[in-house]
Amino acid sequence: MLLNNLEKIVEKRKRVGRGGKRGRYSGRGKEGQKSRTGSTSEIKAYFEGGQMPLVRRIPRRGFTNPFKREFKLVNLADLESSFANGETVTKDTLCAKGLVKGKGAYLIKVLGTGALTKKLTVNVNAISQTASEAIQKAGGSVQLI
Repeated sequence: MLLNNLEKIVEKRKRVGRGGKRGRYSGRGKEGQKSRTGSTSEIKAYFEGGQMPLVRRIPRRGFTNPFKREFKLVNLADLESSFANGETVTKDTLCAKGLVKGKGAYLIKVLGTGALTKKLTVNVNAISQTASEAIQKAGGSVQLI
C-alpha cells in the first residue's frame, strides 16, 4: 500500500457548466432562482417565494417558566419494598435502587400511597402530610432538605 495508490474516500464534487454534453445551460434551465450558482443550498424547505412564511404567520402561544421545579415522585409502597429497616432514604439511595431515574436538577417528593411498617430516616425535598404521618407512625423521622 502506497500513499499515491490509496482509494479516494470522498467523491469529487460534480461541477456543471464546464463544457461536456449537458448543453448550453448545463441541465439547469434558462432562467430563475434555481439556475443561479449556490441556489440549491440557499433555498430552505419552508421558503414560500417571498410570501410571509407559515412559521411567522402563526401566533406563538404560551411560555416556558424558567423557575419551574421538577419533582420526581416516590410512594411509601416503593420505600417499603426497596429499603430495609433503619436505612436512610436520600436522593442518592433512591437513584442507586432505581426508584428515581433521570438527569439534571430535580427534587424528590414522597407521597402517601401504600403502607409503611419499617423505621426509615427520610431526607427529601418535599413530602405529603399523609406520608409524613405514616413515616412517623412507623417510628421513622422526616427531614426536609
